[in-house]
Amino acid sequence: MSSVLYDVPGPKARRVSLIGSIVGTVLILGLLAWIVMTFAQQGILEGRRWAIFTRADVWMLLGNGIGATLSAAAVAAVIAFPLGLLLCLLRISDLPAIRIPTRIVLEFLRGMPVVLMMLFILLVFGTNQFIAVVAGLVLYNAAVFAEIIRAGIQSLPKGQREAGLTVGLTSFQSRMIIELPQAVRRMMPSLVAQLVVLLKDTSLGYIVAYGELLRAVQVMADFLGTQFLFPIFFVAAAIYIAINLCVSRIAVWIERRGSTKAAGGVAKAEPEPIEAAVP
Repeated sequence: MSSVLYDVPGPKARRVSLIGSIVGTVLILGLLAWIVMTFAQQGILEGRRWAIFTRADVWMLLGNGIGATLSAAAVAAVIAFPLGLLLCLLRISDLPAIRIPTRIVLEFLRGMPVVLMMLFILLVFGTNQFIAVVAGLVLYNAAVFAEIIRAGIQSLPKGQREAGLTVGLTSFQSRMIIELPQAVRRMMPSLVAQLVVLLKDTSLGYIVAYGELLRAVQVMADFLGTQFLFPIFFVAAAIYIAINLCVSRIAVWIERRGSTKAAGGVAKAEPEPIEAAVP
């Protein structure tokens, strides 16, 4: 018996697969046990090292760091995405005088490290740390968003654009009404992944002394002592993971909601069957 893509494993193959699964599970459990034993020997799991999280001032510093991280990420995302749309439209313009310079700008922004752009904006323009962090994130992520959306547009069948031009739409109207909505929906996983990258890149604000989460963790470690370094960084990593998971789930919900509305709109647009008249 076989399927379309592969042969159904026989008794010997199933036995080998089962043995491999058991061996892999044992190795993973052994590795976890070794890590726990190592931490225990070094005293990392001692209760006194984790008791700092019962203090209000520790959570106040963490809360300030989380607020600064989310503020910079939210402002940068709100500005970077529309700017990315604009750069995408300029990048795919029919006019070479617009398309070629935009391509050069996008390649430059994508090739520049984010932290260098933050430092340049801070030192050259004399802004505060928040503006430097947000501007660096906006410039880099807008260029990435533009390329992601452009890839989504180019992945659409050429008939989409031709149909829009045929019914009398201008080139710009075809881009905005027909192509962009489909491209954004198609590239939503990549856009969400880039949003997560944007959120994590706020930690680069540590270099310009912005008080985001990593900066707050470092301040606490310097103030409390190196013996609390692992618990503090462990909690910070857990907070980053939780925030990124929330961002991903919200984006998935938005994508599903948009797909449901689009499907409902298509269903409503379908003509109802006409019943034959009974004489």
